[in-house]
This record gives sequence, structure tokens and C-alpha cells, in this order.
Amino acid sequence: MPRLFTLIVASLTLITSLACVTLLGTPEPISQPVIPDTSFIVTPTPENLSCPAITETIVHLNSPQEIESTDFSNEENEESYIVIYSIENEELTNPDYPPISLDLQDEREDTAKHEELWNYFTALIPYEYRAHVGEFSIMTDGEGNILAAVAQTYDDPRLWDLQIDIADSYDYYFFTFTLMHEFAHLLTLSPSQVPPSLVIFNNPEDNEIYLEEISACSTFHPGEGCSNPDSYINRFYDRFWFDIYEEWNEINLEEDEDLYYEKLDDFYYQYEDQFLTDYAVTHPAEDIAESFGFFIFAEKPDGDTIAEQKILFFYEYPELIEMRTQVLNNLCVEFPQ
Repeated sequence: MPRLFTLIVASLTLITSLACVTLLGTPEPISQPVIPDTSFIVTPTPENLSCPAITETIVHLNSPQEIESTDFSNEENEESYIVIYSIENEELTNPDYPPISLDLQDEREDTAKHEELWNYFTALIPYEYRAHVGEFSIMTDGEGNILAAVAQTYDDPRLWDLQIDIADSYDYYFFTFTLMHEFAHLLTLSPSQVPPSLVIFNNPEDNEIYLEEISACSTFHPGEGCSNPDSYINRFYDRFWFDIYEEWNEINLEEDEDLYYEKLDDFYYQYEDQFLTDYAVTHPAEDIAESFGFFIFAEKPDGDTIAEQKILFFYEYPELIEMRTQVLNNLCVEFPQ
């Protein structure tokens, strides 16, 4: 579930290394983003947010009206992992250095920037909600494309790796929303919410095992395991995806890339009042992550559309309302001026 950064809200889903798994292949974002009704996104006021100038800009820049049409058919740059840190007592330790090209040496040696990015994440998010983050990776695929991602760690499916593209981490208005999107994955796919399936984790390329695990699951299966009945993502799925999932999954199984984009575009147009961004339509896990980002930064909507109701979903949980207050208070102190 990486999140892309070219004035778009989008990402890729890799079955072996990134959290939001698809049944077959690696579907990419919708080829021609469209603009839904975003009238519910209003300018925050001092009465409801601590630093409205910051949150207003974050919401504005990450809203669909700012999305530019992008040609996703262009060849993607290969991802390079620059350094992978272990997390011990909230500190970056034991750096692992994969092979890199010489032109990335400066990025590898910029440990001050690595610390800055990690410290910003930990300053925003209360520890109890990110205790299962066991690694922090600095990577890049060049400017644009992926800004951040999360994935289960290589050795332990209960621990997660937060991955940041250092080339795209300098605009904090985009970076902050993207961090919240990725944190939403960490929150909704945590071991307490979705107990990881060891058989899937140990056989990441075996689609037959994957399908068998999904068939045996009586709740929503986001890819990492069978979600708990009272988990955020299972309740979100039951309320907002149950009636449209079968139709969506037929599209998701489409192996022809061009036809997949065409069908997904049609699906989005058909249900555009149900989605906050065009990328949210690519997977229920991406939908809840996008919705969570607007829950944190946008003003509480009236709930006149299903898209607005997805934001209101989080207000049903007192712990998330409290978290939102903490994150916004932290943001006002930590956001680079």
C-alpha cells in the first residue's frame, strides 16, 4: 500500500511486500482520475481544529480537485532500498545497507534526514498505536510515484515496516497526509485487528493457498489474514463494501491491464458518490485508509453521501476521536514552518 506522489492520491499493491494484496497480479491506479463531489470538505475553523491553516492546506492539496490526470502506462522506476533500520526503544538502530547505485550514496549518508522523517512520524502518532512498527526503511524510485508504503517485515508477520521515499519527502503537506494514510493501514491491519496468516506469509507467491485462506474466512480477508469480527476493517467492509464487493472483485481479477483500468473507471463512475478519492476504489483497505486521512484532517461532515458516511464511521469509536485530537495537537507543534 504505497502512496504515490505526483499531485495524485494513488498507489500500488504488491502481493509479496506491501500490505494491500490483490488476488491476481498488481493492479495500478485508475488511469484517468476523475473528480467526485468534495463539497463536504470545508475549511476548518479555530473552534474545531488547533491549527486550521495547516490542516486546511493538507486537505486542499490532497483532495480530488487537486489531482492531475496522469498517464500510468509509463514505465515505472525500479525501487531501491537505501537503508533499513530496526526499531528499538523508538530509536533507529542496526542499519542494514542493501546494494545501491553510486548516485544514491548521498541519500544513504543523510542520516539526519532519516532521523527527521522517523521523528516526525513518532511525534504525530501516539506510541500505543504504532508499537508493532519494527522497521523503518529509506527507499526511492526517483521523484514522483511512490511516496510511502508499509509492509510486514521479512522475518515476523506481526511486525511492520514503514517505508519512505526520501526523494519525495520534502513537501510536508503531501507527506503528512500520506503518513496518515499509511498509518491507517498500520492501525487497521495490526495483529490485534487482523491476526496474520502464517501460511500466506510463508508462501507469498502461492495464489492457491491464498484463495483457500480467503474461502475459509467468514469475515473480510484483506490479504494478511482473516479480520476479527469487530475489527475496524471488517465493520467498514460490512457497511460499505458488502453489496458491491462481488462486482468489484470480478474487475480485480481482470488480467488484461488495459481492460482492468477501463472496468475500474466504469465502476468508479457508477459509485462515485461512495468514494472520497478515485484511488479508494482500488481496494477496501485503500478505501478505509483514504477515509481515515480525511477523518483526521477535514471537518466533520453531515453524512449526506456514503463517502461522507465513511468519514463519520470513525467518529463511532471514542478511542479514534481521542487519537484524532492527539494527532492534530501534535501536528500543530511538529509541522515544519
